Amino acid sequence: MKNKSLFLLFLFFSACLFAQRGQTGDKTFAYRFPPDVVNENSNATLMVINTVDHDIIVCIRDQNKKYISHIYIRNNERYLFKNLPIDRIYVQYKSKEFFYEDKQKTVINFGEKHTFTFFYDASVEGNFIVISEEEFFSP
Repeated sequence: MKNKSLFLLFLFFSACLFAQRGQTGDKTFAYRFPPDVVNENSNATLMVINTVDHDIIVCIRDQNKKYISHIYIRNNERYLFKNLPIDRIYVQYKSKEFFYEDKQKTVINFGEKHTFTFFYDASVEGNFIVISEEEFFSP
């Protein structure tokens, strides 16, 4: 009986830990951002691939740094942003407790399909800048 109780207790705590973690595609901070901006006619997409060992939150912004969309992506998973507005976009992301912005902008044109791979390589410095939490969550 004691082993059964310990097993059930372990199972309960395991379930609680798993429940704390979001799923890829969750709008984790929807309450802090305005509604997503979409262009149903653009047919433009951006695949974001998370290759690191922790989850990230990705925010897409236009050339004027105005909010377009955000999403939660678990480690070693990917997410496809669809119907992006035709614009130049920047990718910002929250990784653990820090906020970053990719230095390169991506030009989104009608029907184009782009890919952004999030990875960490200590030998490649300078492809992103550290930003503040306020910049990340600005509308």
